[in-house]
Amino acid sequence: MVSALLAVGVLVAAFVGYNIGGSSTGVAFGPAVGSKVVTKLGAAALMAVFALLGGWTVGRNVIDTMGGEIVPSSEFTLPASVAVLFFVGAALLVSNRYGVPASTSMTAVGSIAGLGAATGTLQMATMGRIVSAWVVAPVLAFWLCAVVGRYAYPYLDAFFRLDAPEDGLLVWREVGPVGYPVGRNESATPRQFLAAFLVVAIGCYMAFSAGASNAANAVAPLVGGGYLSANAGVLLAGAAIAVGAFTIARRTLDTVGNDLTDLPLLAALIVEVVSASLITALSVLGIPASLAVSATMCIVGLGWGRATRTVRANDAFSGEGRAPIAVGSLAAERADTPGDVPRIGEEDPDELAAGDLFDPAAVGRVVILWVLTPSIAATASFALFSLAGIVG
Repeated sequence: MVSALLAVGVLVAAFVGYNIGGSSTGVAFGPAVGSKVVTKLGAAALMAVFALLGGWTVGRNVIDTMGGEIVPSSEFTLPASVAVLFFVGAALLVSNRYGVPASTSMTAVGSIAGLGAATGTLQMATMGRIVSAWVVAPVLAFWLCAVVGRYAYPYLDAFFRLDAPEDGLLVWREVGPVGYPVGRNESATPRQFLAAFLVVAIGCYMAFSAGASNAANAVAPLVGGGYLSANAGVLLAGAAIAVGAFTIARRTLDTVGNDLTDLPLLAALIVEVVSASLITALSVLGIPASLAVSATMCIVGLGWGRATRTVRANDAFSGEGRAPIAVGSLAAERADTPGDVPRIGEEDPDELAAGDLFDPAAVGRVVILWVLTPSIAATASFALFSLAGIVG
């Protein structure tokens, strides 16, 4: 009976990792695939390697937190561990089926918190540290990118002028589902090759960050309960993420790649660097956090900062004045040289009202889901563990 239940737990953990691989690969390598720098197969291979590297190194800190610091490890009986993983798996299933964004990390922490509340073992100091990070990280992501967008983005864009040729950097030949390069695109410039290198390197960094943060979501209860060693848990999570990257990620790579190429390449890279750095730093501290939430707030912050260059800071905060671009339209006219970048307040003020800098309803949905996801998970988990007596 125990071995059968453990097998179920391993399967659910693999399902969680599989879905993480499917969704995170698109986020990490969407720009690279969308700009034809790497193939979907190449993106999947890079995701598999760097997600495993992130889980094997930094991810152990998050596993320790989720597997024994939110509630004592002794509370992770085999039924309780499987039940927590089912909550995470169910959230991912609903998210993938209906397109409702759900944070895997927040769902997992909420489920574990519900277990702790039901058993009276919840470590409030640890939960306070995690929740504080959940509040601070998105706010910091917004303001970091807002400052870059307002004060540095036009100069960076004019200096680097990162773009990719429409037909890709390399000439590819496909044999069935596998593609391989057979030559260099003669029209590609050295600057475009530099852009390609940066896109791939930052994609690998994002994959590392995703593995560091998300490996624990798949295996922390089983590792915390002593049913898997830390090494086996990381390998299980890494293998499941790899399977997801090679299978269901193909659809997300299409979606995210096409969406992100609507942004300037430089803007996408800034969002990825800032969001991945924040999540990696939190993972080093052992704090599980949502890469999706941080990346969303980076996009909003960068667009808001870029748009408000046409108004004074006090007018931007008050909503007065006018601005030329909205959050989803960062591709403004680029200056030919850094010296030609208009200073703040010098752009044409007649194109778009400052009240349209970003969509408040869209931001509101992100914030509501950000709050509801762990809250619902914690409430449902508390009810299950309290009423069903599944802990023992």
